Amino acid sequence: MSLPDKYFDDLYADSTDPWQLGSRWYERRKYAITMALLPNERYRHAFEPGCSIGVLTEHLSARCDHVTATDIAEVALGQAAIRIRKCGRSDAVTLLQRSFDMTWPATDFDLVMISEVAYYFTAATLRAVLDRELPRLGPNVTVVAAHWRHPVADYPLSGDDANAVIGATAGLRRIGGYCDDDVVIDVFDNGTAQSVAVRTQVPGAH
Repeated sequence: MSLPDKYFDDLYADSTDPWQLGSRWYERRKYAITMALLPNERYRHAFEPGCSIGVLTEHLSARCDHVTATDIAEVALGQAAIRIRKCGRSDAVTLLQRSFDMTWPATDFDLVMISEVAYYFTAATLRAVLDRELPRLGPNVTVVAAHWRHPVADYPLSGDDANAVIGATAGLRRIGGYCDDDVVIDVFDNGTAQSVAVRTQVPGAH
């Protein structure tokens, strides 16, 4: 179970950027932290469900050969398309109108960015989606879970609970993260728990 589609349609009917993702310093800082936590310099194909107006999508497109980003709200996808076109990366981004709990649109993702979306689903639904979809991906996939920590009455899960469900997924190993009073960001890998220094063969790292 999840929040109904109309919940998001109503939000975007009142504002094209209901969370001020494109203007708040809080969001810019959070995206910078999120991107800095990625263990690989580049990725082949990223999946970003719940992309909203495409602010994080734009950041991802600079680090990935291709990004497939989805959202359930048509208005949000329209704004995302404008943003990606303005930054000149339309060829590197595919935007699809889909929900996170639908079958994921590809199986070759090496980065899954679950940012501010998992708490819209119950723990049982989130568990079912991850158990169904993550095994379909190949090895050495980075999975990022980034969520707001303050309580929101409408959401089935808190940010902490959403990250805990993701972290309990079979085969995922936590390799890093960040947490403060506002946001929790966890980084997982389904292939190795090696640090960035070990992966990149920095002398002295073992």
